[in-house]
Amino acid sequence: QYSLVRDVVSALRRHRMHEQQFSHPPLLVLSNFGLPQIHVKLMAGMFQGMFPALNVHKVNLNCIRRCLLLTYDSDSQLLEFRHYSVKVVPVGVSRGLRKLLQEKFPNLSRLQDVSELL
Repeated sequence: QYSLVRDVVSALRRHRMHEQQFSHPPLLVLSNFGLPQIHVKLMAGMFQGMFPALNVHKVNLNCIRRCLLLTYDSDSQLLEFRHYSVKVVPVGVSRGLRKLLQEKFPNLSRLQDVSELL
């Protein structure tokens, strides 16, 4: 079973797709691939070979825009594939400053000074 991209995008309320997401490889997360069977190890190795390895200490977090989650169900022998978009949001700052950091320009017409925004 599969779905087309246009069907997935039309089903979402607020879809976030832009070309910068696909300029870097996704963060690969493998779930339930630690089983001792040879075909499970082969699948895990195949998926790991499709994407470059990430060094946790040297990776630039701004480059990670997507997450690819693969879950293996050993009972039904099915593979579940999920593809997520990752968005970094600043926490612990005022709403106006958060909008500026996210490169969204707030409406300044009702303010007397920029300090009111911050």
